[in-house]
Amino acid sequence: MSDLRSYVSDNEHISVRKQCELLDINRSMVYYQASQESQENLQIMRYMDEEFLEHPTHGVLQMQDFLFSLSLVVNVKRIRRLLRKMGIMAIYPRRNLSKLGHAKYIRPYLLKGLKINKPNQVWAIDITYIPQEKGFMFLTAIIDVYSRYIVGWDVFNNLDAENSLSVLKDAISLNGMPDIINSDQGSQFTCSLWTDYIENTLKGQIKISMDGKGRAIDNIFIERFWRTVKRDYVYLYMPTNGKELYQGLKDFIGYYNTKKSHQGIERSIPALKYKQVA
Repeated sequence: MSDLRSYVSDNEHISVRKQCELLDINRSMVYYQASQESQENLQIMRYMDEEFLEHPTHGVLQMQDFLFSLSLVVNVKRIRRLLRKMGIMAIYPRRNLSKLGHAKYIRPYLLKGLKINKPNQVWAIDITYIPQEKGFMFLTAIIDVYSRYIVGWDVFNNLDAENSLSVLKDAISLNGMPDIINSDQGSQFTCSLWTDYIENTLKGQIKISMDGKGRAIDNIFIERFWRTVKRDYVYLYMPTNGKELYQGLKDFIGYYNTKKSHQGIERSIPALKYKQVA
């Protein structure tokens, strides 16, 4: 298996997904790397992930208080490092946004007051930390806001911008282009790789929308999906490795798309609502 994995490259003209299909190997085996964190840190990260899911405004000090309530004495420096490694940042307004870098790539939020009444009108993309028994990975997913249908997803072992772009490309190849793609202002999206591809390579056929900094509700539909996938799968059936995680997510997202009804879309099933009109 390690010999086959060595043939997969991010620099080829065909996607990693297609390379893995041709080699008959699971993508999670390519992306997965063993964690360098101790079991104690992995457990702390798991606790903080669950707390952040419920309280996304909690910063380092509140996380420290939360861990202390679990009889875990953890210093601020350690908490801050682990949160950064998880890609987690508390949601609250910040000053001097231009000092965060990549300000020239930030695009306005286009969804305020917009009536979303058809599939492929608005897609929302985001990334979330996924704990495992002996490590962790990151799940990137794109949801069609109208139908709540997951049009694309993949798992990775880092937060590189190339990963988000590859998920978008795969989603477009399977479902066509949306009118708008919405994201937060994370570094994966406020960069030339993301904006140049959408605005130049795709010739502006998709409009870029980005959440207002510090606003928890702008990308709420994908945030709700994170809660569902973590509560109903990840936290209940903690995957032991990348291969198990990928297969588990594949099964769960298949169930979410084709069998689970959603109150937010009048108890409809996402696949039916998406494909009946798309």
